[in-house]
Amino acid sequence: MSDIVMRAVPLTAERFAPYGDVIATSGGGIEAMNEARFDRFNDLARVDVDTSGEGHVSVSIVRSKTPTELPHQFDMVERHPLGSQAFIPLSGFSFVVVVAPPGESVEPQDLKAFVTNGAQGINYHRGTWHMPLIALNGSQEFLVVDRAPGEGNCEQHYFEEKLLLELS
Repeated sequence: MSDIVMRAVPLTAERFAPYGDVIATSGGGIEAMNEARFDRFNDLARVDVDTSGEGHVSVSIVRSKTPTELPHQFDMVERHPLGSQAFIPLSGFSFVVVVAPPGESVEPQDLKAFVTNGAQGINYHRGTWHMPLIALNGSQEFLVVDRAPGEGNCEQHYFEEKLLLELS
């Protein structure tokens, strides 16, 4: 077992602000649309991508094939220097995110773990270090908004020792 244990705490906009945006219908920015038959929750996340060269904003759907079992040992995080990256669950389910602030390097003590409430998505700011996507069950689907093509937009960092992720 690892000597470094991270416990995921509930995700809030305030806690997550250094790393990105929480995407949820709570909060302000609501306006009526389509003859007031819908509420529109505006500007929930800032899509920030480098569109130079062949880069463009991409909307995709990913489906979990293999769930992550907790507690989970890991030794790698990644970041995307050319764009933000959003994950929005397509049905109500919780998932876990592990993040560290943007920067040229990352240390285990920089990492924070959060668990969503089942109605939240997240948008990582450009350059935020994070674990790859964690789904707690198979067949969970996420809407993904990020930069395409992905080449040159993923940097990985490996820690010397394994870290342990668990829920609080």
